[in-house]
Amino acid sequence: MTGSRDEPDVPEPGNIGFGGATALSRATGAGSVFSSSRYVARRQPTVTAAGPRPPALTASAVQEVLDVLPGSAIFLLPLTGADGGVEDFRIAAASPDALDIGGRRGKELVGLSVLETYPRVLGTTLWRGYLDALENGVRYEGEPFEYEEVLAGIPRLSRFTVHANACQGGLIVSWARLDSGEREQRRLEVMQRLGNMGWANWDLVRDAITWSEQVYDIFARDPSLGPMTLEELPAHVLAEDLPALGAEVRRLLGDGQPIDHTFRLTTPLGEVRHLRIVAEAEADAHGSPVEVHGFFQDLTAVNRTEEQLRERDRTAVAQQQTLTAERVLAARLQHALLPLPQQSLRLAGLTVDVAYQPLQQGLNVGGDWYSAIELPDGSALLVVGDVAGHGLDAVATMAQLRFTAKGMAITGTPLASILARLNTLLWHSADRAYSTATMVMGRYEPSSGILTWVRAGHLPPLLLRRGEPRYLPSPRGVLLGATTNPRYDSSAIRLLPGDHLLFFTDGLVEAPGELLDVGLARLARTVAECGDGPRPLDDVLDALVDPATRRDDICVLHVGV
Repeated sequence: MTGSRDEPDVPEPGNIGFGGATALSRATGAGSVFSSSRYVARRQPTVTAAGPRPPALTASAVQEVLDVLPGSAIFLLPLTGADGGVEDFRIAAASPDALDIGGRRGKELVGLSVLETYPRVLGTTLWRGYLDALENGVRYEGEPFEYEEVLAGIPRLSRFTVHANACQGGLIVSWARLDSGEREQRRLEVMQRLGNMGWANWDLVRDAITWSEQVYDIFARDPSLGPMTLEELPAHVLAEDLPALGAEVRRLLGDGQPIDHTFRLTTPLGEVRHLRIVAEAEADAHGSPVEVHGFFQDLTAVNRTEEQLRERDRTAVAQQQTLTAERVLAARLQHALLPLPQQSLRLAGLTVDVAYQPLQQGLNVGGDWYSAIELPDGSALLVVGDVAGHGLDAVATMAQLRFTAKGMAITGTPLASILARLNTLLWHSADRAYSTATMVMGRYEPSSGILTWVRAGHLPPLLLRRGEPRYLPSPRGVLLGATTNPRYDSSAIRLLPGDHLLFFTDGLVEAPGELLDVGLARLARTVAECGDGPRPLDDVLDALVDPATRRDDICVLHVGV
């Protein structure tokens, strides 16, 4: 028989297809991995040969039949050569749902050649089955086989069954993919494993229970024992959780209401696990539950994580409370050791501005200190001191000196005697590392306007009078704790209205690699420039202090008459 091939439009090249059958199958010994872009379907040339008689029905008539069929089915017409043998098959009609391996569907398959689209079919059991069905009219039912396709560079194994029947000089071929359900099952298993859950089903009519494999893992139960019955379950549930779980089960089986409940269960290994059950019941026509299905979920890891987070929250709250208490205590201690880092006072007709800047960040007290109080006789006590070193040890020495000096001054002890006794105190201190200090102390009597002052190794006060700065003459006095028999003399000066007096520690004037006299001269110039301003102390500090380069505590008392 001489036949000609139609030339329908065909889609662009696609993946390795499955033209009513398969490419290589491992069951037939021809399993191979194919590239999805290796073979191209194209229009067919004309082939003439003697062969089976022409079909009584046209391809369009067969197409009308296939149009109403579900699933994948095609009509193949043989293409014969000069010797009368079948050389190929052409897809003449296809059902709308027909889908090959390359993703071509329905009419996209019409016109394609089997061997040019799926060349590895030649010589396989599938090909021989096609020929046998065409020549002898027998039904071909292929064994399930595996086919490995490559899509987007990723190999994927699939399983198919193929049926072929002779019809009107051609073949009606249908096929089904067997692994879709298996893939869904694998996806379900992955989902259960990732979610740490497993499904369960209770047939109340037949009294049958079905568990997925994951439920056995959740209950730590040997699968050979089968699912746990409802009668066995209470023996494993913690006693305190059993009443609530029983109430939920009665609501499920009695009222048919869905449940979502958590409970604790003891495994055969003695481990307590937190489980969640979500279930719903299906009822018969009378409303009686006949089947229950749902899932169990192991929440043990989630509960453990939540408990750890709660414990960390409790620890954080406790730590926050401790830190708050420590800050309050530190603030109270700071105020006890040093009234305020910055303040303005009115004492015995004097205006006293104070600035205190400790070097150590986070510790609002240091080795420098000041006192500015009014004594019982109406005079004002002004003190600035500096303990050697920094940190808590220096703070302890500072507090000892500050409160001792204040106490002796209140009792009327002369200033020079106060320094001598403080020297004795430091000389006999147990911690010799912080047993030296400098100090300047003055007592101002408002009735006479006389300031009497003493010093122990400290820099002299700076007086600004009528715009002219000068340092007061320094009386004799070595630093505290340096010797057992020191001598401390006093000096006096009458302060006039408009005078400015500055008591300060060396942190205000010292600079690395610079002589002290240079820093003192710079301070004098700065005070002269800032003395007439509304906030002279602030102006002096802004001009002289660089927070990035300073290396010592700073304490300054500005006294205005």
